Amino acid sequence: MLNKKIVLIFLLVFTSIISNAQCAMCKAVVESGDISMAEGVNSGITYLMVFPYLLIGVLFYVIYRYNKKAKI
Repeated sequence: MLNKKIVLIFLLVFTSIISNAQCAMCKAVVESGDISMAEGVNSGITYLMVFPYLLIGVLFYVIYRYNKKAKI
């Protein structure tokens, strides 16, 4: 169990370093472009950000329904 936690912590640390580099690339593209391009990038980021939250919400709803049926 301890090994899994250590591996998870290392993965989170290395993933955040990679995603931080991507943010700098997006910033450079937005700064060099026009306003419509910046709005498109912001819309794309919002679009990509919504799906993980939807998936987590559906997962919690399924778990809730399963637990509710198990109690009855």
